[in-house]
Amino acid sequence: METRLARELGTSQAPVREALRDLQSLRLVESEPFRGARVRGVDDSHLLAVFPVRAALEDLAAREAARREDRDVAPLERELDAMRKAAEREDWRTQIAHDLGFHRAVVELAGNEPLLQSWLVLGIDVSTAFATYWTYWEQDALAEFHVPIVEAIAAGDPARAGGEARKHVRRTERVVRRRTRAAQRKAAAS
Repeated sequence: METRLARELGTSQAPVREALRDLQSLRLVESEPFRGARVRGVDDSHLLAVFPVRAALEDLAAREAARREDRDVAPLERELDAMRKAAEREDWRTQIAHDLGFHRAVVELAGNEPLLQSWLVLGIDVSTAFATYWTYWEQDALAEFHVPIVEAIAAGDPARAGGEARKHVRRTERVVRRRTRAAQRKAAAS
C-alpha cells in the first residue's frame, strides 16, 4: 500500500510511512502487521471520551491566556471574523477550519508549551472537527458561541475565561450525549 500511495503521490515511501504514523497517532488510521493500514471508524463514543479532556485543557488555556499581561486577542478576533464570513457564504469547511484555528489560538495564547503539546498530541483538533461536523449547529450560532471566550480573555478574567471555554466544549458534548442516548433507545426498541 505504501508503494502504491507513494507512486500516486509522486514521492518516496518514507513520507507516506511518516504520514501514516501521524494519522495513526491521531487515531484516524489503524495498522496491523502484515495486513496494512486502514481508516479507523470514528463515532460518538470516541468523541465522548475526548470532551472531558478537551474541556479541562481549554479551560486551563483560557485561564492562562486571561492571566497574561501581554495577552493579545487579535488572533482570536481574526478567527472569529473568518468564521462569521464563512457562515455568510455557508462554507462549512472554511468555518470549521477557523473554529479549529480559534481553539488552537487560545491554547497558544496561554503561552504554555506543555499545554500546547498536550493539546496537539491528543489530536483535540481532529475530534473537534468531527464533533462540529456531526452536531449541525446553525453556522451563525457556531461563530457566536466563541464571543464570550474572547470577551473574558480580553477582560483579563481568568475564572470567567476558563468557565466560558469549558461551557463551550460542554455545549457540543451535551448534543452528542443526547444523540447517543436517542440511538441507544432506538436500538433497544428494535
